[in-house]
Amino acid sequence: MKKVIVLLFLFVGIFHVSAQKYATKTGSLKFEASVDSFEEVAAENKNTSSILESSTGEIAVLTLMKGFRFKVALMEEHFNENYVESDKFPKATFKGKIEDFDASKLSGTAKIFKISGDLTLHGKTKNVIVNAKILKSGDKITVTGNFDVKAADFDIEIPKLVSKKVSDKIKVSLNLLLTKL
Repeated sequence: MKKVIVLLFLFVGIFHVSAQKYATKTGSLKFEASVDSFEEVAAENKNTSSILESSTGEIAVLTLMKGFRFKVALMEEHFNENYVESDKFPKATFKGKIEDFDASKLSGTAKIFKISGDLTLHGKTKNVIVNAKILKSGDKITVTGNFDVKAADFDIEIPKLVSKKVSDKIKVSLNLLLTKL
Protein backbone atom coordinates (compact mmCIF):
# COMPACT_ATOMS: atom_id res chain seq x y z
CA MET A 1 0.00 0.00 0.00
CA LYS A 2 2.85 2.39 0.84
CA LYS A 3 4.37 1.76 -2.60
CA VAL A 4 1.09 2.65 -4.30
CA ILE A 5 0.79 5.90 -2.32
CA VAL A 6 4.41 6.85 -3.06
CA LEU A 7 3.93 6.09 -6.77
CA LEU A 8 0.70 8.10 -6.80
CA PHE A 9 2.44 11.12 -5.25
CA LEU A 10 5.32 10.81 -7.72
CA PHE A 11 2.93 10.61 -10.65
CA VAL A 12 0.91 13.62 -9.44
CA GLY A 13 4.13 15.57 -8.80
CA ILE A 14 5.52 14.82 -12.26
CA PHE A 15 2.21 15.68 -13.92
CA HIS A 16 1.96 18.90 -11.93
CA VAL A 17 5.46 20.00 -12.94
CA SER A 18 4.98 19.22 -16.63
CA ALA A 19 1.63 21.01 -16.65
CA GLN A 20 3.43 24.26 -15.86
CA LYS A 21 5.66 24.26 -18.94
CA TYR A 22 4.92 25.85 -22.28
CA ALA A 23 7.04 25.35 -25.38
CA THR A 24 7.40 25.94 -29.11
CA LYS A 25 9.73 24.86 -31.90
CA THR A 26 8.28 27.30 -34.43
CA GLY A 27 8.88 30.67 -32.83
CA SER A 28 9.97 33.61 -34.97
CA LEU A 29 13.12 35.59 -34.36
CA LYS A 30 13.90 38.55 -36.65
CA PHE A 31 16.70 41.04 -36.81
CA GLU A 32 17.32 44.18 -38.78
CA ALA A 33 20.55 46.11 -39.19
CA SER A 34 19.53 48.30 -42.12
CA VAL A 35 20.81 51.80 -42.80
CA ASP A 36 18.80 54.40 -44.74
CA SER A 37 19.63 54.68 -48.46
CA PHE A 38 21.17 51.19 -48.61
CA GLU A 39 19.89 47.67 -49.21
CA GLU A 40 17.83 46.13 -46.42
CA VAL A 41 19.85 44.02 -44.00
CA ALA A 42 17.23 41.84 -42.31
CA ALA A 43 16.48 38.18 -41.72
CA GLU A 44 14.01 35.89 -39.99
CA ASN A 45 14.26 32.46 -38.39
CA LYS A 46 10.88 30.71 -38.08
CA ASN A 47 12.27 27.64 -36.29
CA THR A 48 13.20 29.17 -32.96
CA SER A 49 12.64 26.92 -29.95
CA SER A 50 11.59 28.17 -26.55
CA ILE A 51 10.40 26.84 -23.22
CA LEU A 52 8.68 28.75 -20.42
CA GLU A 53 8.31 27.52 -16.85
CA SER A 54 5.10 29.33 -15.95
CA SER A 55 5.43 28.78 -12.19
CA THR A 56 8.75 30.67 -12.03
CA GLY A 57 8.77 32.87 -15.15
CA GLU A 58 12.03 31.31 -16.34
CA ILE A 59 12.34 31.28 -20.11
CA ALA A 60 14.90 29.86 -22.51
CA VAL A 61 15.18 30.46 -26.26
CA LEU A 62 17.41 28.71 -28.79
CA THR A 63 17.85 29.47 -32.48
CA LEU A 64 20.17 27.99 -35.06
CA MET A 65 22.12 30.67 -36.92
CA LYS A 66 21.81 28.90 -40.28
CA GLY A 67 18.03 29.12 -39.91
CA PHE A 68 17.95 32.86 -40.67
CA ARG A 69 16.57 33.63 -44.12
CA PHE A 70 17.45 36.81 -46.02
CA LYS A 71 15.83 38.24 -49.15
CA VAL A 72 19.22 38.10 -50.86
CA ALA A 73 20.98 34.72 -50.86
CA LEU A 74 24.44 36.30 -51.01
CA MET A 75 23.72 38.22 -47.80
CA GLU A 76 22.75 34.95 -46.11
CA GLU A 77 26.00 33.37 -47.22
CA HIS A 78 28.10 36.30 -45.94
CA PHE A 79 26.13 36.34 -42.67
CA ASN A 80 26.87 32.65 -42.01
CA GLU A 81 30.46 32.54 -43.24
CA ASN A 82 31.92 35.95 -42.43
CA TYR A 83 29.90 37.53 -39.64
CA VAL A 84 28.41 35.01 -37.21
CA GLU A 85 30.60 32.10 -38.35
CA SER A 86 27.74 29.61 -38.13
CA ASP A 87 29.95 26.56 -38.48
CA LYS A 88 31.97 27.60 -35.44
CA PHE A 89 29.06 29.15 -33.47
CA PRO A 90 25.94 27.31 -34.70
CA LYS A 91 23.39 28.64 -32.24
CA ALA A 92 22.28 31.61 -30.20
CA THR A 93 20.67 31.12 -26.80
CA PHE A 94 18.85 33.25 -24.29
CA LYS A 95 18.23 32.23 -20.68
CA GLY A 96 16.31 34.60 -18.51
CA LYS A 97 13.43 35.36 -16.23
CA ILE A 98 10.22 37.32 -16.70
CA GLU A 99 10.07 39.89 -13.91
CA ASP A 100 6.99 39.81 -11.64
CA PHE A 101 5.46 36.99 -13.70
CA ASP A 102 2.23 35.38 -12.51
CA ALA A 103 0.70 33.07 -15.13
CA SER A 104 -2.62 32.98 -13.25
CA LYS A 105 -3.10 36.70 -13.97
CA LEU A 106 -2.59 36.39 -17.74
CA SER A 107 -5.56 36.92 -20.03
CA GLY A 108 -6.37 37.57 -23.69
CA THR A 109 -5.25 41.17 -23.18
CA ALA A 110 -1.51 41.59 -23.49
CA LYS A 111 0.41 42.80 -20.44
CA ILE A 112 3.86 44.38 -20.59
CA PHE A 113 6.72 42.58 -18.85
CA LYS A 114 10.49 42.93 -18.65
CA ILE A 115 12.52 39.84 -19.35
CA SER A 116 16.14 39.98 -18.26
CA GLY A 117 18.72 37.36 -18.97
CA ASP A 118 21.84 36.28 -20.79
CA LEU A 119 22.10 36.21 -24.57
CA THR A 120 24.89 34.02 -25.93
CA LEU A 121 25.87 34.68 -29.52
CA HIS A 122 29.13 34.15 -31.41
CA GLY A 123 30.71 32.67 -28.29
CA LYS A 124 30.04 35.76 -26.14
CA THR A 125 27.43 36.23 -23.42
CA LYS A 126 25.84 39.56 -22.57
CA ASN A 127 22.98 40.51 -20.30
CA VAL A 128 19.98 41.92 -22.18
CA ILE A 129 16.56 43.23 -21.20
CA VAL A 130 13.60 42.48 -23.44
CA ASN A 131 10.41 44.50 -23.28
CA ALA A 132 7.68 41.95 -23.97
CA LYS A 133 3.93 41.72 -24.34
CA ILE A 134 2.54 38.48 -22.94
CA LEU A 135 -0.98 37.13 -23.21
CA LYS A 136 -2.74 33.83 -22.65
CA SER A 137 -5.48 32.27 -24.73
CA GLY A 138 -6.64 28.78 -23.78
CA ASP A 139 -3.57 26.59 -23.32
CA LYS A 140 -1.29 28.94 -25.28
CA ILE A 141 0.91 31.81 -24.12
CA THR A 142 2.12 34.38 -26.64
CA VAL A 143 5.32 36.33 -25.99
CA THR A 144 6.26 39.17 -28.34
CA GLY A 145 9.04 41.61 -27.73
CA ASN A 146 12.09 43.42 -28.97
CA PHE A 147 15.52 44.57 -27.91
CA ASP A 148 18.69 46.01 -29.40
CA VAL A 149 22.19 44.56 -29.49
CA LYS A 150 25.48 45.71 -30.94
CA ALA A 151 27.55 43.45 -33.17
CA ALA A 152 30.71 44.65 -31.42
CA ASP A 153 29.40 43.38 -28.05
CA PHE A 154 29.58 39.86 -29.48
CA ASP A 155 32.90 40.31 -31.31
CA ILE A 156 31.14 40.27 -34.69
CA GLU A 157 33.29 42.33 -37.00
CA ILE A 158 31.74 44.42 -39.75
CA PRO A 159 34.35 45.03 -42.49
CA LYS A 160 35.09 48.70 -43.25
CA LEU A 161 34.02 48.15 -46.85
CA VAL A 162 30.38 47.59 -45.77
CA SER A 163 30.36 49.33 -42.36
CA LYS A 164 28.37 52.30 -43.73
CA LYS A 165 25.72 49.90 -45.09
CA VAL A 166 25.14 47.94 -41.87
CA SER A 167 23.88 49.51 -38.65
CA ASP A 168 26.00 49.01 -35.54
CA LYS A 169 22.75 48.72 -33.56
CA ILE A 170 20.79 45.59 -34.46
CA LYS A 171 17.06 45.50 -33.74
CA VAL A 172 15.87 42.05 -32.67
CA SER A 173 12.22 41.03 -32.36
CA LEU A 174 10.67 37.79 -31.24
CA ASN A 175 7.27 36.20 -31.52
CA LEU A 176 6.67 32.97 -29.58
CA LEU A 177 3.42 31.03 -29.47
CA LEU A 178 4.00 28.59 -26.62
CA THR A 179 1.73 25.59 -26.10
CA LYS A 180 1.18 23.87 -22.76
CA LEU A 181 3.13 20.62 -22.49
